Amino acid sequence: MQLAHSLAELPMSNSFAGLPPAFYTRLQPQGLNAPRLLHANEAAAALIGLAPDALHTDAFLEVFSGRAPLPGGDTLAAVYSGHQFGVWAGQLGDGRAHLLGEVDGPHGGWELQLKGAGMTPYSRMGDGRAVLRSSVREYLASEAMQGLGIPTTRALALVVSDDPVMRETVETAAIVTRMAPSFVRFGSFEHWAARRQPDKVQTLADYIIDRFYPECRRPAPGEPDGPHAPLIRLLEAVTARTARLMAAWQCVGFCHGVMNTDNMSILGLTLDYGPYGFMDGFRLDHVCNHSDSEGRYAWNRQPSVALWNLYRLAGSFNSVVQDADALKAVLDRYEAIFTEAFHRGMAAKLGLEAWRPEDEALLDGLLTLMHEQRADFTLSFRRLSSAVRGDAQPFVDLYIDRDAARAWLESLLARQAQAPREAATLAEAMDRVNPLYVLRNHLAEQAIQAAQKGDAQVIEQLLEALRDPFTERPASAAYAGLPPDWASDIEVSCSS
Repeated sequence: MQLAHSLAELPMSNSFAGLPPAFYTRLQPQGLNAPRLLHANEAAAALIGLAPDALHTDAFLEVFSGRAPLPGGDTLAAVYSGHQFGVWAGQLGDGRAHLLGEVDGPHGGWELQLKGAGMTPYSRMGDGRAVLRSSVREYLASEAMQGLGIPTTRALALVVSDDPVMRETVETAAIVTRMAPSFVRFGSFEHWAARRQPDKVQTLADYIIDRFYPECRRPAPGEPDGPHAPLIRLLEAVTARTARLMAAWQCVGFCHGVMNTDNMSILGLTLDYGPYGFMDGFRLDHVCNHSDSEGRYAWNRQPSVALWNLYRLAGSFNSVVQDADALKAVLDRYEAIFTEAFHRGMAAKLGLEAWRPEDEALLDGLLTLMHEQRADFTLSFRRLSSAVRGDAQPFVDLYIDRDAARAWLESLLARQAQAPREAATLAEAMDRVNPLYVLRNHLAEQAIQAAQKGDAQVIEQLLEALRDPFTERPASAAYAGLPPDWASDIEVSCSS
């Protein structure tokens, strides 16, 4: 594959810009003053066919600091609406994001979007800027999720400046370049349904189907067809992707923090990293967002919230399909899809050959034990392989009530013995699905503090571990332990 050595060599298509003008506003970003490239992601650059040497050129910095247009691009900000914390918020849109254009990469199209590049017509009361703190968190999180094998947007570049930005205090500005095949959200459809413009719901659906879900144009053998059948099949596909995404989040102890409908991807990607968190001490009702005073987006509520959001998407489709029963029948399948994916993931994490109904009690026993004793989520699962190898102590040491931990562990080993596998083989299989490294809040905080001093080395070292979180490396040992005491004081909110 021939890689491009400059942005001008990238093949562009800009498909979203081909939609009618009502879907966006064309405008240019407001660039940062005296920008500096803090970090660039070679892995993400390869997805768009860009060579590593192009990442450190003046032209690259000018484009991704918002000071110059992307060659061949078509810069715009998209409009959408949505429900925020369960309440209809009306028109929203890209309030601090600028879609620069779409690159035809070696394996498909990738939209490049600047986050923090100034005000747009959709900024409402915002300033259109992003701060270094939140930008580092998003930059790291998207790559951490990719390493875990969870569908996500990606991050190409992190540019910083001394420009002041007011949040709770005065902070400095940054821009993170995000990448995704599409940034269309559930709220993109809600916007037009709320405005009673079903023709635009259909236009957007046709764009999404033709570009990302072409199989929705074709009925399965024996399946009835009709003018609105592709839209129903689109809801089926989005429902399945969303259910599996929720199962993947649950299996790694990830909390999104702000699962509003405008933050839900129509492609089933993890989108819009703000007040997210990977759990340290486990709680079933863990809330990672300090702004979420009602606990709407707690860990154990994420699957049901996703279904609630899908109902809002289906309601938008209902403005076109006008067959509520058919749409509801699709949503009725969500729980089974989620449960199957969650059980399959947990079976692998527990070293079981396949999920059985009686395994529900085994899993509930572990989660209850972890919840009651605030045992570390990531390490509780990771250290199960040590027990399989014959050393139970690393797992047991995570619990105050060691007798209870040993008793549960004995029940797991007995269950594994029902379908015996060689211990080393089983332990290796468990280590391939139970990460050792996740992006804990204190690790992100360490990277932020270093970045504030202009040091990107911590970001680079952390990314090395997060890109392959299942393989133990001596150089990454500092990222594999329990969080320090001060980590419990870290609060992330919607300003994060």
